[in-house]
Amino acid sequence: MQIGEETRGDILVVTPSGRLDSGSAGVLEAVLPARAQAHAKVVLTLADVPYVSSAGLRVLLIGAKAAKAQGHRLVLTGLSDSVREVFDISGFSTIFAIEPDLDSALAALA
Repeated sequence: MQIGEETRGDILVVTPSGRLDSGSAGVLEAVLPARAQAHAKVVLTLADVPYVSSAGLRVLLIGAKAAKAQGHRLVLTGLSDSVREVFDISGFSTIFAIEPDLDSALAALA
């Protein structure tokens, strides 16, 4: 898994690329919670993540808890239909703020 980062104003955009499963979840876990604690506004775009397993969901939850503990906000965007289905089935759609595209996510945090 590759992870890109860029800053848009006061918002950090984190862009993982590749499957988010037990083999790669540790890579995102090494980045996401720390970024969610350090930045008040974080967008995690999953447009280049074709698959999310339960291990991936766990890492996303850890990131969300890290953000919430600091009073920060984490917004997800770019979920493919199959990833969105995993979120819907697992109930994670109600836990996370999810926007349809990057512009909407940035606007939600503005």
